[in-house]
Amino acid sequence: MSKSKIHRLGERQLEIMKVLWERGEATVGEVHEVVAGEDDLAYTTIATMLRKMEGRRLVSHRLEGRTFIYHALVKEAAVSRGMSDDLVDRLFAGSLADMVSHLLRTREVSREELSRLEELIAERKRNG
Repeated sequence: MSKSKIHRLGERQLEIMKVLWERGEATVGEVHEVVAGEDDLAYTTIATMLRKMEGRRLVSHRLEGRTFIYHALVKEAAVSRGMSDDLVDRLFAGSLADMVSHLLRTREVSREELSRLEELIAERKRNG
């Protein structure tokens, strides 16, 4: 299995990407409206972040009149896989069992979540 490219995204960058993945494309204003929330985050901050993310080839834009309309260049699955693989590798020396054990010891886990985990493990055993 080849290693996927790791896209290191900060919290705000990930929020921006989620908007683009959900909507397909969005203007700076539309992204700002969702991401700024209750924070006092400037429109220009989002515009700058999108420009920098474009430089990293995470997003691209098209022009409609004078408006930049952004879309994601990387798929959500690639980002989540890369970030989760990196987490397991860096914090748990590549051991998924160690990571799950840590999470089960340190987080509140409902019976429903435990049942879902058992189902996922059983499915994986069946399908190899």
